[in-house]
Amino acid sequence: MADLPRTAAARTARLAALPLGYAGRTALGFGKRLGGKPAETVMSEIQQRTAEQLFRTLGELKGGAMKFGQALSILEAALPEEMAAPYRENLTKLQDSAPPMPTQTVRDVIAADLGADWKTKLVWLDGGPTAAASIGQVHKGRWHDPETGQSREVAVKVQYPDAGAALESDLKTLARAARTLAPLIPGVDIKPLIEEIQARAKEELDYPLEADAQRTFAEAFRDDPDIVVPEVVAVGPRVLVTEWLESASSLATIITEGTAEERDHYGELYVRFLFSGPARTGLLHADPHPGNYRIIPNADGSPGRLGVLDYGAVARLPEGGLPAPLGRFVRLCAAGDGDGLIAGLREEGFLKDKIRMDPQILMDYLSPFVEPTQTERFRFSRAWMREQFQRLNNPKDPTYTVSIKLNLPPSYLLIHRTWLGGVGVMSQLEAEAPFRAIMEEFLPGFAGV
Repeated sequence: MADLPRTAAARTARLAALPLGYAGRTALGFGKRLGGKPAETVMSEIQQRTAEQLFRTLGELKGGAMKFGQALSILEAALPEEMAAPYRENLTKLQDSAPPMPTQTVRDVIAADLGADWKTKLVWLDGGPTAAASIGQVHKGRWHDPETGQSREVAVKVQYPDAGAALESDLKTLARAARTLAPLIPGVDIKPLIEEIQARAKEELDYPLEADAQRTFAEAFRDDPDIVVPEVVAVGPRVLVTEWLESASSLATIITEGTAEERDHYGELYVRFLFSGPARTGLLHADPHPGNYRIIPNADGSPGRLGVLDYGAVARLPEGGLPAPLGRFVRLCAAGDGDGLIAGLREEGFLKDKIRMDPQILMDYLSPFVEPTQTERFRFSRAWMREQFQRLNNPKDPTYTVSIKLNLPPSYLLIHRTWLGGVGVMSQLEAEAPFRAIMEEFLPGFAGV
């Protein structure tokens, strides 16, 4: 596919066909069951074909469609195994790749942003992309500094033409189709997920804003022995040039192929970065999907450092770090102080004055965020994630109605999504980490559990 489909009508038609395709395959499957074919076999076939169509379409359309798919991919570990298995391969592909745009289009965007003499600085540019994402793709290049006479390898991120229009159009279409899309990913509440992506869309299109965030992280982690953040070299409205990060794979590869040692090592670095970043920068890297995290093994092949890319989705934290009430809530819940927890939630606006809630049911609802802090090292797993997810989405469970009683203040929205996404990725990794010690070090209000 050469470029983003340009007309809203064409993109809308592709997205609208997704629930129709599912409905058609379900009807066909019903006919097969009447013909005597086992129900489990029929449903597996339906899920496999639905997964292929869903994520192929989301990946090819890029824009908001692919951004939506990436958000879904983080929650894959929560799905029941019979649902998740057919989707897993397609989700992993979506996390790391997408069809490229033409080389000439890339050069035209670079010339428009960096000037007609761009080739005097960007002296070499790879003809094909090394990575592609929802609103842009990355090429390897070589940057020459006329003042110093030195050259270095760089990553050149180029935004797709009409990416903003495509992003807006896709998200509006997905929002309208949220109810009919729901059966494709059972158990995931699609509407608020789309609303959150819509809220962040404009910031992710702003490459100068992204460059500012990346500079802040690069300075904070410049001498870190475990985390690597590439320096920003140049930026324009639709072009971002950063230092090249040498890495043959991402955290998505560790999820599918990694050894137990690699899973634990990189999983710990992943959590450590998510929690230490706000404390060191006043910013939260809020796009936790595995494709943004690059593996940098040691010279002998043993687990090494973790490179972190893509600073388009960043929460600017007004308190200069994660809010202290968040740590207090986890501490109170871990200590079994339900009354204190409810009082704190009311004070912060999570519970309206007229809402009444059983303290124990509330603590049970929050247990997925608290349980990992109650041992020295906690082993995340798909089985654990599915158990939590199914319990909270079971109408017969007492915790089922808690979510509609809680009010999530706007300043916590991105923090909540990032934390949930991080738990999802750790469960995909099935990694063990000293979660409690990391939170004691970096989460204000938590120390002393």
